Amino acid sequence: MFVEERHDKILAYINQDGKVKVKELSKRFGVTDDCIRKDLAAMEKRGLLKRTYGGAVPVDTGNMHPGHTVYVSSRTRMNLEKKQIIAQKAVNRIKEGDIIYLDTSTTNVVLAQEILRSGLKIHVISPMLDIANLFAVDSQAEFILLGGQYNLTQNSYMGMMTLQMLKNLRFDIAFMGVVGADLENNEITTYMPEDGVMKNEVVKRANKTYLMMECEKFQFKGTYKFTDFDAVDGVICEETPEKDICEALAEHHVKIIV
Repeated sequence: MFVEERHDKILAYINQDGKVKVKELSKRFGVTDDCIRKDLAAMEKRGLLKRTYGGAVPVDTGNMHPGHTVYVSSRTRMNLEKKQIIAQKAVNRIKEGDIIYLDTSTTNVVLAQEILRSGLKIHVISPMLDIANLFAVDSQAEFILLGGQYNLTQNSYMGMMTLQMLKNLRFDIAFMGVVGADLENNEITTYMPEDGVMKNEVVKRANKTYLMMECEKFQFKGTYKFTDFDAVDGVICEETPEKDICEALAEHHVKIIV
């Protein structure tokens, strides 16, 4: 098969499935992984696709998680079953008396529900009103809402006032929301710079940091890097990621919580 023919077929697969993986393509075409990586690099230079860790996605979704909209309220019900699995794994990491941070994240809204059901006597801190509303009940957990400038799209507080409050706090565990996790470039990203600055401060002030994310987010990138994998203790996903991702996480000493 000529190189041009292989590129045409790769493009057809990517348009059909929304992504392709290097290992799957090498098996389909009977060539080495390195050969496929060269194909993808050449196709990216031509603007035909966007490379991701271990594969590629269409150009128009290369920097945005599919279905990811600006308003957090519109994402609450998306991938709910996956978020519930992630939240159930996360709550098992919490001990009585812990001080935890719940980042602005729809998965953390589900985690807040799990915390309330567990009856854990802990301290919970968050800037997100969706989470604050859940703790507006008689519960064993003590809740602190971080104030500041209100952001309508995230239904959360952020900005300089919120950042100043963060600098006076410490956390046993921070559960962080993620837009994209790019292992190839060692970047963990979000969309809004204001959100990213806050996330970066939280990671620095937490004894342990866990990323709360569906496995598919390993294929996407946000616009603002807020930390890297060397600053993270674990990744909590709905299932075990693919082997190449697990190996890359191990190189950064990041645990996969299963």
